[in-house]
Amino acid sequence: MVDVVGSPGSVRVAATPVSSFVEWSAVLAGGAMAAAISFVLLTFGSAIGLSFVSPWKEAGLSGKVVAGLAVFWMMAQQIGAAMAGGYIAGRMRSRWADANSDEVEFRDGLHGGLVWAVGVIITAAFLLGAAGSAIKAGTEVAGRIASTTNVDPLDYTIDTLLRGSPRPAGAATPANQSAAQISATTTANTELRGELLRTFTRAVADGTMADSDRSYVAGIVAQRTGVPQQEAERRVTEVYNNVTRTTKETADKARRSGILVGLVTAASLLASLGAAWWSAIQGGNHRDNSVPARFNMPMNRRPMT
Repeated sequence: MVDVVGSPGSVRVAATPVSSFVEWSAVLAGGAMAAAISFVLLTFGSAIGLSFVSPWKEAGLSGKVVAGLAVFWMMAQQIGAAMAGGYIAGRMRSRWADANSDEVEFRDGLHGGLVWAVGVIITAAFLLGAAGSAIKAGTEVAGRIASTTNVDPLDYTIDTLLRGSPRPAGAATPANQSAAQISATTTANTELRGELLRTFTRAVADGTMADSDRSYVAGIVAQRTGVPQQEAERRVTEVYNNVTRTTKETADKARRSGILVGLVTAASLLASLGAAWWSAIQGGNHRDNSVPARFNMPMNRRPMT
């Protein structure tokens, strides 16, 4: 708005201060409502999703089906919550009498976009806090399990590597050993297994196993199992290849999962932004045309001015 001031024959235009076009009370109300609806729907979806999963192989849905449903629900609840929050912001905003219909629609839509931004910030803060608590709890549980079971992921690999031929039926058993001999044997076996674990871990990290390490491990396998040196080297190579392949497959699976989660999250955020923008325009349209707030509200167009 401008004021025309000055003496006759001379015109000077003075700008009048204009208040902000953004009504943060409506934006914050819509953002809070969107975040609350999103939380409720996520909780409900998690409960339903758990009912589809079963530890029994014959029961429950497959992992791919559950993952697909989870992706669909995540996008649907986010878009629905954004639409609700955007509509509330558009409906609660004051009318503008000094703007044409296109400008009013843009301002209403912008309020919906701000609702989306506020909802994303609230949800991100909540998820960050929840993730921190989950990581802390998971670390504590994993520490208890690890201290109780003391199982290393490569233990089974070492078991298969040192596995010898089954004892024939009726074969003589070793003579009774003293407690000191049994303790010494156990300590030696533990030290040997630890050395083999460290050797394979270093080889997997380096991407190759040195020939000296391969020959040394094969010699131990030949001595413990009674197989020929050539067969022991073949067994060592096979175990190393299996461990390397499993490690790479696990890392690649985690990478692909991260890419999928990122793409789905970005797509749902963009879709929810459009939904919030559109629903805020509709809310402003209903406000200007005094349309009653019902579930079966007709989508009337704003009359042209």
